[in-house]
Amino acid sequence: MSQDADAELHFKEIGEANAVLKDPEKRAAYDLVGDAGQEFQPPPEWGGGFDFGDSGGNSDFIESLFRRHVDRRGQDQHAKVEIALEEAYSGVERSITLRVPAIDEQTGRVEMQERVLNVRIPCGMHAGQHLRLTGQGAPGKGKGAAGDLYLEIAFHAHAQFRTEARDVFMDLPLAPWEAVLGCTQPVDLPEGSVNITIPAGSVAGRQLRLKGRGIPGQPPGDLYAVLSIVLPQAVSEAEIQAYRTMAQAFISFNPRSPMKGNLL
Repeated sequence: MSQDADAELHFKEIGEANAVLKDPEKRAAYDLVGDAGQEFQPPPEWGGGFDFGDSGGNSDFIESLFRRHVDRRGQDQHAKVEIALEEAYSGVERSITLRVPAIDEQTGRVEMQERVLNVRIPCGMHAGQHLRLTGQGAPGKGKGAAGDLYLEIAFHAHAQFRTEARDVFMDLPLAPWEAVLGCTQPVDLPEGSVNITIPAGSVAGRQLRLKGRGIPGQPPGDLYAVLSIVLPQAVSEAEIQAYRTMAQAFISFNPRSPMKGNLL
């Protein structure tokens, strides 16, 4: 803001202060409720019970009025930043562009300006968590401190993993014989890889827990492999015959038996 604009603002505030001081009712109202941004209209008999004598403290009152107007903490600001799930395991640096209101020094008008921040996002941040950047919010007025900037962490959509707080979930498809007989499967994780042992007789929906392999933290989250069973398509005559053989081997198996009590 230009010096002329500052002078105009100060004259306006001085005029407001003098108007308050000259009118005892307004003076009492201002002391009680402060500046509401508009002229205060006192109710009938507002002055009853008040002594409006001049105590000689007008200069102190004007000074407190200016402090009330000028020294003001800046507003907190909020933004969202997206990172990859893998980056939550190691931490990452991000360059963030914010659009914030600012006063043009030439015109004195409020305009939206771009502001770039380089931010270090530490490892262990999970989706929905907020990172507080002290003093990086809106600037304060006068001697008021700047507000804070709160960054909400979000993850890019992932084809293989999903999260709940620090726990990570993945689907692990199995062939029917892998689920029945058991096997060991190598699996890529957000950080490194591991061999997962599938117990014999596993069923779809079973969750195998890998303790501490979720998002780092105190304590770290866990990783869950959720088993699913994929039936192979039968195309060749040999494959179709294999299904016929299976049907004969499991002739007493009825996959709809849990539904019998609900059937009419």
